[in-house]
Amino acid sequence: MAEELNHSLEYTPTWIVAVVCCIIVFISLCVERALHKLGNYLKRKGQKALYEVLTKLEEELMLLGFISLLLTVFQGLISEICISPNLATQMLPCKRPHRSSEGSAHYQIYYDAIINRRRLLSSGSGSDHCTHKGKVPLLSLESLHQLHIFIFVLAVVHAIFCVTTMLLAGAKMREWKVWEDYYRDHSEAIDKHEFFKEKSRGHWRKAAVISWLMSFFKQFHGSVTKYDYYALRYGFIKKHHSNNLKYNFHNYMLRTLEVDFKRVVGISWYLWVFVVLFLLLNIEGWHTYFWLAFLPLILLLLVGAKLEHIIARLYQDSVDMLGRDDDKLVKPSDEYFWFTSPLLVLHLLHFILFQNSFEIAFFFWIWCTYGFDSCIMEKVAYVIPRLIMGVIVQVLCSYSTLPLYTIVTQMGSEIKPQKLLSSDSLNTPHSNCMIKESTQTDEQAIIMVEDATSAIELVPLEKPNTSNS
Repeated sequence: MAEELNHSLEYTPTWIVAVVCCIIVFISLCVERALHKLGNYLKRKGQKALYEVLTKLEEELMLLGFISLLLTVFQGLISEICISPNLATQMLPCKRPHRSSEGSAHYQIYYDAIINRRRLLSSGSGSDHCTHKGKVPLLSLESLHQLHIFIFVLAVVHAIFCVTTMLLAGAKMREWKVWEDYYRDHSEAIDKHEFFKEKSRGHWRKAAVISWLMSFFKQFHGSVTKYDYYALRYGFIKKHHSNNLKYNFHNYMLRTLEVDFKRVVGISWYLWVFVVLFLLLNIEGWHTYFWLAFLPLILLLLVGAKLEHIIARLYQDSVDMLGRDDDKLVKPSDEYFWFTSPLLVLHLLHFILFQNSFEIAFFFWIWCTYGFDSCIMEKVAYVIPRLIMGVIVQVLCSYSTLPLYTIVTQMGSEIKPQKLLSSDSLNTPHSNCMIKESTQTDEQAIIMVEDATSAIELVPLEKPNTSNS
């Protein structure tokens, strides 16, 4: 009798309800205030783009929380939807134990066991409703509770991976600050002809197979060298800021990374389609979870090799321009990218990072919910390689490929100075403003400029041209 009373809040001690609610509310308030203080800190530091990233992350967490809320509100209705036992035994993620009885008895024993487990959470209401009809519930309350846990784990892992990605990518790009300072101070002393001749020397480099192989292995070590940085910086400035050779290209890229990262943080509709397809195809014997681990690694290696190959092609094309047009030694163009779309690479990186975080979240959810020996987890020989590949993908994509994309994508022909305007490109005292531009083809065109003093520090002021006034 005591066990039955404990199943309802009507017969639960008030001090237990109060203590549990107090703990949950306290944790929620701590998380909310921590995010609020972090947002204020980013505002004080003038990190408007990072603040937008944080806002976007909060929106994604709110969406996941809303999904969990819907499951909670409609869990009673869902558990009362009944289906035939035959449908409930199709496309199972785990193989049911074999029994020696006949088919009907087999189903009865199996579903009696399930119903007994459901009664631990649902008091048998939904299960009894379907049992009287000779059917089984569409989804038990226990399964809905496990879905709640999965959504929570996915939200936590996704947030951690986003922060890790931003930290690693930012750390990698800050290493290039030394190169930026050097080339800004010695831009006029560098012999551009000898530089490009040296980097493009060797006819064997022009072979497609050799060029792709070199690009493939280069992404693992020294994805962007000092000479690569100079060549890409030179091409960008010559195309967009030809009258300002001391333009702060590094600061511009940091702002571009922050804007690009706002897209990477979000969970787009096609990513949710991927999640649904994975849950649908995670059938016993298909080893979907195992083969899925190779998808982000393969895509990441292809993207990294493509970006490195773009740099190699820029060097090769610069040979034809030597002595003809120095302003076009490095000529940015969308033709270097797949389908002439640099944004496609960012979509692939977005999918890679989300899929990797989803896979790791799925692993921890299975581990916490069903244990390490769950049939969904499969063999240990499958688990260890998946975890290793997950770590490799996260580090390689964050520390190498994403910064590589940020600098190589500046070689696209559609990137224009007024589209990604940064504070260091302004040389007037009227730079305390916000520039906001939106197009149908590119969502990167949101750059905020507010600190006039930073423009004075980064770029020497020039006398205003009053000849036209």
